Amino acid sequence: MNGARQGRMCYMDERRANANTNDGADANTGANANTSAYANANASAVASADIEAVLGRYPAEPRFALAAMQDMQRAFNFVPREGLQALGAHIGKTEAQLYAMATFYKALSLKPKGKHIIKLCDGTACHIRGSVNLIAAIGRLLGIGPEETTPDGAFSLELVNCLGSCALAPVMVIDDVYYGKVTPDKLPAILEECKANGGHGLREGVAAG
Repeated sequence: MNGARQGRMCYMDERRANANTNDGADANTGANANTSAYANANASAVASADIEAVLGRYPAEPRFALAAMQDMQRAFNFVPREGLQALGAHIGKTEAQLYAMATFYKALSLKPKGKHIIKLCDGTACHIRGSVNLIAAIGRLLGIGPEETTPDGAFSLELVNCLGSCALAPVMVIDDVYYGKVTPDKLPAILEECKANGGHGLREGVAAG
């Protein structure tokens, strides 16, 4: 995909997401119900000063909403409710409107993510070559399923449709490092090495079989 086309697609995605923040009272009613559940399930310990430090990088304009939420995601591993509230006050949007925008983008999480993000491909090639076995093995080793985080906050598991390395299926990425031809028996060593490296993952490259 060339840069111009990708840019247009990203622009259209943002236009659709922004439209979600301006759909009127009916949309806000549903979003308000969802934010209530969000508030109950995601009380966070993010300091208000840290949130303000993120917001201070942006002018008080609605067009910076997505960029600010992306910064919160990078800084806190999720977008805290306090962050949505502070952002809304900063740019003049309601919490419900920002919630609708945040849930549009898969890259944004409204729940705390683990220190290590396991992205496991479950696309066609990886599925055929055993990604289901890896999901089960991660469940046994870490006690989590897809879109869940370990109680100690060490790992989160996400399923993705493609990681662009089908020849090395099944493939997973941890802390931006690719692991190819992964089998259940390789998982314990990979996970232990990730924890030992303090969030930097393995840096030798693809762990091919």
